[in-house]
Amino acid sequence: MTGNAGPVIVPGAVFGVVGALAAFPLRLAAREVERRHAELRRGVTRRTTHVVFGRALLAKAATSRMGDAEIGRRMKAEREAGRQLISENGFLRLLGLMKAPDASSLSRQSLIDQSRLAGDDLDMLSLFDAFEHDGEPYSFRDLILARKYAGLIASGATWGAIARSVHRSGPVASLTAKSLNLGSQHGRPDAIYLDDGRSELDGQLLFDLGTPQDDRLEELFAEAETAEEERRHDEAAALYQRCLAIDPRDAIAAFNRANCLRGAGRVAEAAHDYARAIKLDPGFVEAWFNLAGLMSDEGKVASARRHLQKAIALDKTYADPVFNLARLEFDAGNLAEARRLWVRYLELDAESEWARTAQMGIQFVDLHMARTAG
Repeated sequence: MTGNAGPVIVPGAVFGVVGALAAFPLRLAAREVERRHAELRRGVTRRTTHVVFGRALLAKAATSRMGDAEIGRRMKAEREAGRQLISENGFLRLLGLMKAPDASSLSRQSLIDQSRLAGDDLDMLSLFDAFEHDGEPYSFRDLILARKYAGLIASGATWGAIARSVHRSGPVASLTAKSLNLGSQHGRPDAIYLDDGRSELDGQLLFDLGTPQDDRLEELFAEAETAEEERRHDEAAALYQRCLAIDPRDAIAAFNRANCLRGAGRVAEAAHDYARAIKLDPGFVEAWFNLAGLMSDEGKVASARRHLQKAIALDKTYADPVFNLARLEFDAGNLAEARRLWVRYLELDAESEWARTAQMGIQFVDLHMARTAG
C-alpha cells in the first residue's frame, strides 16, 4: 500500500525514481529535493529510502516484456525492503508542487469493504494516482472511483489498463460523475471509454514544465534500460553515454553504463565509469562493490580488497562485500581474517546458499588450524 509521505522531506532522505515522471521533469524535481537537503536519483540503490513510481512506467510496461505483473513484483520487493513507496502525485505534493486534496477519512480497509475492489488492485491504482488521494485516508470521491474500477475489473479490465486510461482526461476526481466502460465492447480492450462508449478517455497531462531536452533524456534512459535488460550491452552503453552527455551528474547512468561495459568485456572503460559513479556519489556502495569485483576478476587483489572494505564501511548491513572479502582473504591465505568475515556474513545472512558456503569455509579453517596446532 502507498501512504501519505508526510508534510516535509526529512534531510538526508534518498529518493529513487522507478520509471520516468510523466507530469514533471526529473531535473526540476531533483532541484527541489536538493533544496531540502535530500537526494533524488533515477533507479534504486541500497541507500534509497523512498521509491517514487513514475507514471511513465505504465506506458513502458504496455509496450515491453516488462508488463504490469512485473510492476507489481517490483512494488512488493521495494516494500519488503523497507522503503517507503510514493506515487508521482504524492511526490509532487511532498515537494509543494501540487495542491493536496481536501481532508478525508476513509481507511484503506473501509474503501475495500465498501467498493469490493481487491486490496492489491487498490494499492496499484493508488500508486499510479488513479484516485484523488495516493493513500489512506481516502475520500468519498475515491470510494465512487473505487466502485467504478471494481466494476471495470469485474468486466475484465486490469488495474494497468485503468491506470493508463484515467490520466488522459485530467484530474481523476472529474471521473466520479461519468460512466466508465471497458473498451472490449468497442474493439479496444486496453482502453476505458466514457459514458456510452462514444468517447475514449484522452487528453493532456496537468504539467508541461519541461523542455525537449528533458523529454529526450527520459526517452534515452528508458531505451538504455530496455537494452540493458535485453543484454544488448554495447547498445545500452552507448545510450547511457548519451544520457550522461545531457546530464553529466547522473551517477546511476554512469553505474549502469559501467555494468553494460563490463558485460561487453570492455573492462578498462567499465572501471572508468564505476570510478565516475563513485566520484559523483561517494556513498554509492554498489559501485564500490562492483568495481571490487572487476578488480578481483583482473587479479588486482589489493585494489579489490580496498574497494570491498570501503563498501563494508559504507553499509554495515550489506552482506555481499563481506562474503567476497572473506573469499578473497581465504584465497590469499589469510585464514583467520577469512573466518572472522564469514562469521560476520552469517550474522547478516544465515539461510542462503552463500551462508552454507560460509559455514563450510569456517569449518575448513577450524580443521586446518586444529591440524597445524597439533
